[in-house]
Amino acid sequence: MNYIVYDLETDSAETNWCTILEFGAILLDENFKEKERFGSRCRIPQDRVPSATALCINRTNVDLLTKSNLSHYQMLNMIESKFRDRNWCPATILAYSGINFDSEVIRKEFFKSLKKPYIENTEGNYRHDALNIVKAAFAIDKKVINSELNSKGNISMKLESLSRLNGIDTSFSHSAMVDVENTVKVLDLIKNKQPDLWSDYFKTSSKQSVENIIRKENIITLNEYFYGRSRLYLCAPLHPNSFIHPVYKWSQVVDLRIDPEPLFKLSYIDLKKEMKKTPKFVRTVRSNKAPIILDASYGMKVEPYNAIDPSLIKKRAEMIKSNEKFANDICNILRENAEEKIETSSQEDIEIEESIYTRFTPNKDQVLFPKWHAADWKEKFSMLDKFEDGRMVTFGHNIIFNEAPEILPPDLYKKINRKIASRVLSTNEEKWWTVSAVYAEIDNIREDDEKMYSFKSKEEKLKFLDEINDYVMNLEKRYADA
Repeated sequence: MNYIVYDLETDSAETNWCTILEFGAILLDENFKEKERFGSRCRIPQDRVPSATALCINRTNVDLLTKSNLSHYQMLNMIESKFRDRNWCPATILAYSGINFDSEVIRKEFFKSLKKPYIENTEGNYRHDALNIVKAAFAIDKKVINSELNSKGNISMKLESLSRLNGIDTSFSHSAMVDVENTVKVLDLIKNKQPDLWSDYFKTSSKQSVENIIRKENIITLNEYFYGRSRLYLCAPLHPNSFIHPVYKWSQVVDLRIDPEPLFKLSYIDLKKEMKKTPKFVRTVRSNKAPIILDASYGMKVEPYNAIDPSLIKKRAEMIKSNEKFANDICNILRENAEEKIETSSQEDIEIEESIYTRFTPNKDQVLFPKWHAADWKEKFSMLDKFEDGRMVTFGHNIIFNEAPEILPPDLYKKINRKIASRVLSTNEEKWWTVSAVYAEIDNIREDDEKMYSFKSKEEKLKFLDEINDYVMNLEKRYADA
């Protein structure tokens, strides 16, 4: 199967509200050798306010922000087309720290553009994360590739750091294609240093494959990363009939450093109390986020498991795996905890841009997506009456507002224009970037001499910020009379 390594550069770090500005991808064969590459950059839509920090990091000046030949909608169409290209896909698709950012952005941008959002892990594709592989590689061998310590004394897992320390050019880091190239090079170094593990790292590229491993195995080695360190945990899955979190649908395992027999004897209430204590004896395997699961032999070699009699570890695992009541109790407790969390969570109304996971788009509407995109702009507008999901209608109107505003009836155009104005000109602390927030951000970057990013001089930085400031001022003027 092919691999696709990709990267995004965006106008913000907030996945619900950011805009993809640049996309880069390299297609690799089953031996991880490059076959083809694709890159594109687009103009920012006129209803978005960019973060100055994001633009400084990825060096997107105002010309790049506004003068690309491609609109945002056109670039998303090209990305979707590439992920459906039979020369490219099906494939295992991954980015560096992509599960929590790039993949989320793709999903949400597609959702807001009347596209099926889960393209990375459907239609025969699998989803993984390059950072997960790097973390696991270092958990097994701290010297697998050259690295440096961060300010907290832990190995830096930043792509720029690992690339630089291994002789890879980082002069243009934070441009999409360069970051893709560097991700490929770092992964290739790991592949060459740990060839026997390479295929194991990719065994968890789908939720179903993870669940199959958990269901089948008595003992697994789980890689987790927290407090700045990548660690291996020797764990036993719960009973195969009851190992999946009832709400979040993630697999549950038990840390084998713990003697399970005293836990079996606890009442339900006492077990619930015990599960709140740290260190946690129940570990969560986020089945849909490409966790790294390895053979039990790797966990057996590390502390504290290497000090425990292997026969005792085996006995503990068998007791945990075979105790269905224990598994049921744990899953019921997890369900209660999740329901309590939901009940006490904020009741603040969410915006439709944040609603991708609150409910699925009806199949009836998804069937209409290809026809909608193939239609001309007038047909697109009239076709929106056929959509059942009101969110899709709103998103469709927004796309037309940015791409072909002359198609919209005057009253609807004014309504959308006023909505955008109320957002971008808001003086409240909002979830999205506003004009006033960016002005404050620009002032902060101007005054902080440590925030140099990749600028070679303070003068260069100030000129860059002045151009962004002028752009935001023009945006403010554009919506002032809405």
